[in-house]
Amino acid sequence: MHLKRRHFLAASGAAFLSGPALAATQAYQIPPQHQARIVRIKARFEPGEIHVDPGQFALYWTLPGRRAVRYPVGIGRPGLYESGTFTVGRKAEWPRWTPTKAMIEREPDKYKKYEDGMEGGPNNPLGARALYLYSGSRDTLLRIHGTPQPHTMGTRQSNGCVRMINAHAIDLYERVPSGTRVVLH
Repeated sequence: MHLKRRHFLAASGAAFLSGPALAATQAYQIPPQHQARIVRIKARFEPGEIHVDPGQFALYWTLPGRRAVRYPVGIGRPGLYESGTFTVGRKAEWPRWTPTKAMIEREPDKYKKYEDGMEGGPNNPLGARALYLYSGSRDTLLRIHGTPQPHTMGTRQSNGCVRMINAHAIDLYERVPSGTRVVLH
């Protein structure tokens, strides 16, 4: 079953958005192939988990009844995607972004100027929302986040994080509580 963009946003509470959040959801017309949709899943996945399938460029928020919301995603470039099991240790709206030391070392011309961080907003690389992935009490520096570059869905462009269309990141943020199990396959 496919959800139309307007129904998906209405169902997710997007009607209550304002300011930059509203701009993040309306500035980009989500193409049909990148619409979020409800899909059937394997029985082994428990409801209330996030599973990322990098081969399909898809994130699944599992629901009861062997169903899930399937969102298209962009993932880490070769060698930067890290599989494993994590938990959502923190959530943020319009998060501040600071490139990691490894990012600055790999591409100093691109990232050095942001070593002190960048305030949240529509041009911030973490987009409208971010889920911070932890291993135990340790922040792994991996994120599931929105992006100001929605055209990168279905590609390996990030520095290891899972990126989503901002409207989808907002919807997922509202659904997912802290402590949620996340599996990057």
